[in-house]
Amino acid sequence: MTSPLSPSSNSSAHTLGTCSLFYVIFISAVAAIGGFLFGFDSGVINGTVSALGNAFNSSSVATGFNVASVLLGCAVGALAAGPLADQFGRRAIMIITAIIFAISAFGSGISESSAEFIFYRLFGGLGIGAASVLAPAYIAEVAPPALRGRLATLQQLAIVLGLFAAFLSNYLIADAAGSAQNILMLDIAAWRWMFWAELVPAILFLVGVLFIPESPRYLVAQGKVADAKTVFSKISNDNVDAQISDVKSSLHSDKKPSIRDLFIDGSKKVHPIVWAGVALSVFQQFVGINVVFYYGSELWQAAGFDESQSLFINVLAGTTNIVSTFIAIALVDKIGRKPLLLVGSVGMFISLSALTYIFGSAGLDEAGKLALSDNMGTFALIMANLFVVFFGLSWGPVVWVLLGEMFNNRIRGAALAVAASAQWIANFAITMTFPIMLANIGLAGAYGFYALSALISIFFVAKYITETRGKTLESM
Repeated sequence: MTSPLSPSSNSSAHTLGTCSLFYVIFISAVAAIGGFLFGFDSGVINGTVSALGNAFNSSSVATGFNVASVLLGCAVGALAAGPLADQFGRRAIMIITAIIFAISAFGSGISESSAEFIFYRLFGGLGIGAASVLAPAYIAEVAPPALRGRLATLQQLAIVLGLFAAFLSNYLIADAAGSAQNILMLDIAAWRWMFWAELVPAILFLVGVLFIPESPRYLVAQGKVADAKTVFSKISNDNVDAQISDVKSSLHSDKKPSIRDLFIDGSKKVHPIVWAGVALSVFQQFVGINVVFYYGSELWQAAGFDESQSLFINVLAGTTNIVSTFIAIALVDKIGRKPLLLVGSVGMFISLSALTYIFGSAGLDEAGKLALSDNMGTFALIMANLFVVFFGLSWGPVVWVLLGEMFNNRIRGAALAVAASAQWIANFAITMTFPIMLANIGLAGAYGFYALSALISIFFVAKYITETRGKTLESM
């Protein structure tokens, strides 16, 4: 039985030797550590929401902003990362990103007020946003066409592994202390240690990036052809001069890529492909997946589970997400991107609709909280995890695959930055509004909106998304 990433798993990958394959996997995996940090930093907030509210005496709106503030930094980081990566290189900006993650993790843990915490979370958001652009762009630019889909899904796998690591870390730390608000060791509250745990992967990312090469397509764009040839010779057995020629042709001119390339020549209109990328990003967030990951503990407590049970449910959701991503890795280069998106949209619509019904038909207990019977509670858990399964095998990884490959060489950095920035803005909107919807229209109203978004995404994919499986980046 061959590995899903082995050269023999796809006939068009036969020209990729074993040494080149392992080297490509290695440098792609290092870039994907940025995705791990993206996931960890996004998920670590999940188990700290109540503790933060008590530590800083925050109102529900302020607590919501404590959670969502990082996403504003993400939008800025994503928007800036593309042009900066086009100017200074993917590798250089990844090094800066690793440093940002480390500072944010340390600073979030030492914060003594909401303002200080929000500052460090905003700062960390710059790193998350940058990582969301740099990893898929870099992986797409070093991966051979036959393996690009599977290698690009390393980004999503790393994200979900980061989320899982954050959930597990939060669960273990809170379990050891008795609660996220309790003292763990050195007379320091457990929630602070939850943020400091991120320092380990941040340092690992920084060290790893020092051992990977610059993207050869970036090097060609900068006129560093000799350096690009050296990298191409390590990642491919194809004719190096032919690859250089193809990249040069795809750039159309000797002018270096810039944000102005997003507009149709001689027009103020943005290229339609950029709008397609933006829409993909927005739909990925509007189905509400990050409500599960950011507010999972709060959500399940609202549904009647205690803190320990809710944190364990987060770990279960994280595990489900990982398994689903492995399914996507196995399928994305075999059946394609568009079919996976369609299957995911249909599955998410069904599971979200079921959750809307469950939460809408449940009664309230004496404290005014949602009260689910044992059977309905179990059904809700099944549907929630089914939702995660359909997202994890489709919209989670496939959107990042498409964003990394659907744009041509000339606009990739800038277009990916715009699409990723739109994703973070949509993420902020969903995250910030969930506590408000929870208080005003309840879980049923919130999940009804997410179900509607999943329904609309079916028609969007069917009409506007073109299959990219097996195509070279230069043919986009």
